[in-house]
Amino acid sequence: MDFQRLLYPKTLAVVGVSKHNDMHPANVIYYKNLLRFPVTTYAVNPKAGLLKGQHAFRNIKEIPEKIDLAVIASRADNVPSILEDCIEAEVGGAVIVSGGFSEVGRTDLQERITAIAAEGSFPFIGPNCLGILTPNHVDTFFFPSERVVTPDEGSVALISQSGGVLVDQTIRCRAEGVGISMAISIGNKAHVKEADLIEYLGDDPKTKVIGFYIEGFGKGEGKKFLEAASQSRKPIVVMKPGKSPTASKAISSHTASMAGDHSVLSSIFKQHGIVEASNPEELLHFSEALSRFSQPIKGDVGIVTVSGGHGVIASDMCSDMNLRIPIFTPEQQEQIRNGVSPTVKDIATYTNPVDLTGSAIDNDVVAAAMEMGMMDSIDCILVLLLPYVPGVTMDLGAMLSHVYARTRKPIVAYVPRVEKYQMLIEGFEMNGLPVAHTLEGSVQMVSALMRYHRAP
Repeated sequence: MDFQRLLYPKTLAVVGVSKHNDMHPANVIYYKNLLRFPVTTYAVNPKAGLLKGQHAFRNIKEIPEKIDLAVIASRADNVPSILEDCIEAEVGGAVIVSGGFSEVGRTDLQERITAIAAEGSFPFIGPNCLGILTPNHVDTFFFPSERVVTPDEGSVALISQSGGVLVDQTIRCRAEGVGISMAISIGNKAHVKEADLIEYLGDDPKTKVIGFYIEGFGKGEGKKFLEAASQSRKPIVVMKPGKSPTASKAISSHTASMAGDHSVLSSIFKQHGIVEASNPEELLHFSEALSRFSQPIKGDVGIVTVSGGHGVIASDMCSDMNLRIPIFTPEQQEQIRNGVSPTVKDIATYTNPVDLTGSAIDNDVVAAAMEMGMMDSIDCILVLLLPYVPGVTMDLGAMLSHVYARTRKPIVAYVPRVEKYQMLIEGFEMNGLPVAHTLEGSVQMVSALMRYHRAP
């Protein structure tokens, strides 16, 4: 299936727009795209007429322009005939927002629309979903713009069975400064499935990492997913809930998916190089780290800190995540000591973590990171920063990016998320270095680099 027109539409038709209820999901989607996005947008209503001065069409076949994407927000029983109209009108694909299919026991109706789409080689996302959000391009989520926040453009693709979880993740992305290439809510995934999207996004130049929230696989879906993931040249991060019986039961009632044996799936994910996240925070941090660095590491971490306590806590966290903190030899310690400023030379600690103390300046952090980057025993550098240290400036992120350019050892930073420190954070992000705003998040980022291995 060709997803280009579906995922990057130039023209959009919203089917099911109400003439009397502007809070109807179809109306929210229609006006949002009409007024805020560059996609050319049309309304479809059986009674036609005008909607705030805009002409509505009785049928998608009446629209004088070829439509790339149809968003269907009509009653479930109407969806089969609407799909047939879309196929006849040579629409590029559809998002079926409508519920009332397998999630409520109407498997017959879901099978019917899937058969129609298969026969017409017509891709659709859903039903029972939010659809597609591509920053600055198109948004089929039926939430008013003033009630949600949209991430900036970036390189993380997010795909989720749950629309609510997906919206939460996009909010987290905005808060953490993580840009997305697109977010896709697949709902019941009756036609377009995870494996299909892996294949398409594998060739998408805007996407560097693919993150999934998966509640379960239907018959044969799991095998196809693993095959597609094994062949992907881009990192894949998966969060799959359902460890507890209660969660497994909730999954079944939510999307009519089979949860599967979680322990078995976890083992299989690992064998196929899929990075498994255990919660939404890990999904975000793993995706951000792998969007910046796609080279795997063995897990030998050098820590540079301006606070000894932060270094100790991070060391424990690294141990919990099976990362190693090699102790530096006396010769390696002396090399680091020789590179720092006289102010900290005799008060810093040079084992690992390297504690430069609150007297450190930018050049001290850079010198220590550079020495670590040159060590064969270190394959990733974790920099723990407290921006209220007087010698740390807004230029440090750019300076450390030069260390990465020279050593090619991934650098991950911890900086508290406070508006006052935003310029420092942006210095890292603008130069391609990921920043976490908790110690745990920074260690999770490093862990993701160790867990990932490329497909053979």
